Amino acid sequence: MKLNDEVIAHIAKLLQLGILTGTDIIDHLRMIRLQEDEGQLFLDSEYSKHAQENEQRMLEEAQKLAAQMDN
Repeated sequence: MKLNDEVIAHIAKLLQLGILTGTDIIDHLRMIRLQEDEGQLFLDSEYSKHAQENEQRMLEEAQKLAAQMDN
C-alpha cells in the first residue's frame, strides 16, 4: 500500500506542530486514522475534519497571543 499525498502532507504538518509546541510527534502520529482504497491509504474523513478544526483553533489562538504581545 502507498500513502496518499494528503497523508504525507498531514504527517509533515504534525512534525511542524510537534516542533512548534514542543510535543512528542509520536503522540500525534498515533492519533492518525487512515482508510484504504485501491491500494492507497487516505486520511479517514472524520479524522481529517477534526484535524482541520484543531489546526484552525490553534491558528486562532496563536493570532490572539500575537495580538496581545503587540499591545
